[in-house]
Amino acid sequence: MRQQRSLSQEIVAQSIGITRSAYSHYEINNRQPVYETLIKLASFFEVTTDYIIDGESRGTEPQVAADTIEIIRLLNNMDEDKRKESIDKMLDAIRES
Repeated sequence: MRQQRSLSQEIVAQSIGITRSAYSHYEINNRQPVYETLIKLASFFEVTTDYIIDGESRGTEPQVAADTIEIIRLLNNMDEDKRKESIDKMLDAIRES
């Protein structure tokens, strides 16, 4: 999923609060993530934990564009006032289109 969305390991790891090294080990099956990390991965990629574990979707897998994920990551790293201001500007731009 990460590669399909053109995301770096660093971006995913940072977004879910782990090191790039730890994330890399998950991808190459050297380590298994703890339950909390599975939940964060599923939330980040907007899939079920089942899908993270075995690659099979129990429903439909929503497709999220890489730039949408990047916007979420940027918003999550902003302070509350800056985040609200940015969201207001995006909503204004959407309403104008």
